[in-house]
Amino acid sequence: MQQIQSVLCRDLGLQYPIFQGGMAYISTAELAAAVSNAGGLGLICSSGLTAAQVAEEIRRCQQLVQPGKPFGVNLMLQSPEITQIIDFVVTAKVPVVTTGAGDPTPHMPKLLAAGVKVIPVIPSVRAAKKAEAAGAYAVVAEGTESGGHIGEMTTLALVPQVRQAVNIPVLAAGGIADGRSMAAMLLLGAVGVQLGTVFLPADECPVSDLYKQKVIEAIDTDTIVTGRGTSHVVRALKTPMPLRYAELEKQPGTSPEELEALAARGLLKAKEGDLEGGCFMAGQISGLVKQRASCAHIMEEIMQEAMATLQNAPSLLG
Repeated sequence: MQQIQSVLCRDLGLQYPIFQGGMAYISTAELAAAVSNAGGLGLICSSGLTAAQVAEEIRRCQQLVQPGKPFGVNLMLQSPEITQIIDFVVTAKVPVVTTGAGDPTPHMPKLLAAGVKVIPVIPSVRAAKKAEAAGAYAVVAEGTESGGHIGEMTTLALVPQVRQAVNIPVLAAGGIADGRSMAAMLLLGAVGVQLGTVFLPADECPVSDLYKQKVIEAIDTDTIVTGRGTSHVVRALKTPMPLRYAELEKQPGTSPEELEALAARGLLKAKEGDLEGGCFMAGQISGLVKQRASCAHIMEEIMQEAMATLQNAPSLLG
């Protein structure tokens, strides 16, 4: 099959310009290794983990990935043990990190000095410029269509503006689950894509069967956003807990403590299959995710469709 030419493949040793998103408690060594072995860049997510747990995930991933297949770590910068986590990333010679939930620039000198390629996930042009000035290899421009914690800008509006504003590679994330949407992002100037929701039903994804089925059954209007106007804006499927949260946050007497108690361990509960208490984070593109399959199969289908879409594009010109 003819391949899409991307600087990511050249610089990172990838077959496909596809990153697997850093999903808290979900992006484990097993999922990351499956994506990396299939030709993309798998990412271990450090969110919610201690430094010792992150170190163990990295060791396991090193055992699972095939020789020559790179993987990375998604750094949750608000972690109380972020310094220790970064120390282990450097010691373990992890080649790539993505960053989220905070300003990566104070930590970048140590990572860059160790030869780690730093790729911040950003919600705005301003953040992209700051990352570039600090020495980032690339940025992931993530739109509000994504699942989990989100910003305000849509992917369609964000990617071309970031691409115009910086001279480093730009990946697109949010609202991408098939080859057509990947091709669209490449035509907007992205060098690759980061995918999350599409991997939730994957065979190697460690979430409950219920979580996988809820994503597969979802339609276009089945996500809800809670926390607008706060620092905890989250997109999830319309299951009982997020719907209760949305109602409570409309009521003037609701305290932040009540909301926090309701949402406590929401993603972990979803991962374990708790329909009532779980927060089943997923993106707006869930309506296109209709099968359980291996990561390799998912990625191959996306790439084949992306190639076909790009090859057929000239037929639109008269």
